This record gives sequence, C-alpha cells and structure tokens, in this order.
Amino acid sequence: MISRMFFALGMAALMLAPFSSCASGRAPATGSATDGHRVPAAIAHAAAASKPAAAQTHASPAVSLANAFSGRQAYAYTRAVVDFGPRPPGSAAHRRMVAYILANLRQDHARIVQDRFTAHTPKGPMPENNIIAKFGPRTGQILVLCGHYDTKIEKFHFVGANDGGSSTGLPLEAAAVLAKHPLQVPVWVVFLDGEEDVVHWTRTDGTYGSRQLAALWRTQGVAPRIHALILVDMIGDKNLDIGRETQSTQWINDFVASAAEKLGYSKYFFQNSIAIEDDHLAFLHVGIPSVDLIDATYGPGNRNVFGRWWHSPRDTMDKLSPHSFRVVGRTVMQTLQMLARQ
Repeated sequence: MISRMFFALGMAALMLAPFSSCASGRAPATGSATDGHRVPAAIAHAAAASKPAAAQTHASPAVSLANAFSGRQAYAYTRAVVDFGPRPPGSAAHRRMVAYILANLRQDHARIVQDRFTAHTPKGPMPENNIIAKFGPRTGQILVLCGHYDTKIEKFHFVGANDGGSSTGLPLEAAAVLAKHPLQVPVWVVFLDGEEDVVHWTRTDGTYGSRQLAALWRTQGVAPRIHALILVDMIGDKNLDIGRETQSTQWINDFVASAAEKLGYSKYFFQNSIAIEDDHLAFLHVGIPSVDLIDATYGPGNRNVFGRWWHSPRDTMDKLSPHSFRVVGRTVMQTLQMLARQ
C-alpha cells in the first residue's frame, strides 16, 4: 500500500514529467495451462510451453467468473513475486517482476500496453511502467481492475507480501480467468507502478503510476469510456476486513456488496467505513467511477493507522491466506460480471 494518511478528497493537479508514448501489440500465441489456470514458474518455462490460441475470441457470459477464480492460484502468484525480494521501481528485482508479469499475460494472449514513463521524485528521476492487459472486445464501455505491483523503499528487507504482492497476485489470476472467459464488454487488468512514496507520503510523492495513467487516459479520451474501475490493495490478510472506502464511487461499492452477499461473503466486506488516500483518487479526479477495496487493519494493535505489519519486515507470506484471495477475487469477478450486464 502506501505511506498515506486519511484525508478529505481533493487531488492536486495531475502533473508528472513528460512521458513516453505507449507501445502495444498482440502477444505471441504461446504459453502453458494446467487445469485451466497457469502455474507460476520460471519465466523461461512460461515462454517455452504451449497453450491454445485465440483464448478470447468469444465472450462466455454464461460462465461464472467467480467460480473460475482460484484463491490458491492467486496466492501462488503472490508468492512468486514476493520471492523476487524487495521490488521498488528501478531495481533489478522490479525488472524481473515486470518480465514475470508480461510472460504470464502473454500466455493469456492479452493485448498488452506498456505505459513507460519517468516519475520525478524527491530523489530524482525514476523509470516506471504501468502494464495494461486488455481482454474481450475492443469497443464498448470499459471495466478496469487494477492494483499496484511496486514495493516501498525501506532500510530493512521489505518484501511487501500483502502491500504490493497481493495486489499483483490477484490481478494475475483475474487475467487468467478473463483469458478463458472474456466478458461481452472490454475488461482491462492494470498493474500500476510507483504507488509507494520515495521519501515521505504527500500528494506528489506517491501514486506516481495512477496519476500518470489517469492523465494519459484523460488526454487520449479514454476516461469517458470507462464505466467502472476497481482497485485492490492489501487484500491477502488472513484476518480479512475490507472497509467501505468513503471517497469511492458508492454505486460501485453497492455492486460489490451485492456480489459479496450473493457469494456468502458479506461478513468480510464493509463492516466499517474508512477514508484512505490511494491510487483510485487519481482516476476519480478525471471523472472515472472508482472504488478502493482495501483491508486497512493489517496485524495486531495499532502501530499506526494500518496495523503493526504494514510497512514492516513482518509483511510476509505467512500473514496471508488463499481463502482471503478467494473471497476478494471471487467477489471482484462477480462484480465485474454484474457490471457487464448493466
């Protein structure tokens, strides 16, 4: 997640340094599949194996996306990225993780866009990269699922299993599901870079990737085409408790609540209300309806707002649960399917 504070909505102007043009293209029709889901493995393995082509030729609205989502698989993807170690932008581990994400998305035959840009931070220019995987038709109102994949720069060994890891693993599994069962509307799965601050959390030190992408989508005229955006952050905690984020678009939160109720997961959602500064605010600022699904109580006690394990060496895989990934992942997929039927 972020070095962020509770605050009243009111974003500063979305300004970053000039950024490079996006490059996109069809991914090669190669990959591997096991029981309909990819198994996180070495990138070389991912590139070498075979997988049936044209995975997203036809929409399959009759299939339950919720049932197709595997919490164990999302947990496994998270473990794979955590094994790279600390992953701040510009690091070797970050570059390996980008290669890993891209290898998996190419297996899914996603239409991949890489939004490479330079973030101007208090410690100088930093190369960053938002990754967008597009599924389903090319036209129509767009649904977006996103999460940040970077980790915070710390003086200690910070692997960010929940904060950065879970918001990478869940979207990777969602992409695998959408590759097999595309909806009748476009769904974009976005891996946001640079969510964490570099020195100290402010409105200009942090959320670099979301501010960059929101500004780009506004400039390109994409923002009005986005029907709804769902952000996931810190959703792997064994003691799952997703609060209703009060600055989010509430009609989307209502869809989430309805999806959770349908699946029998209501007790994990919206038992409390919270206001949090996160990546969704940049998209709200350009008129994109957005929600933040976040568990803001991570660990016992209250070292700070987010719990003792937040931004600490204790943010490790043993604190996470495949069940939590299952609950959030299936609820998100059910929500997307419901939104697609509007």
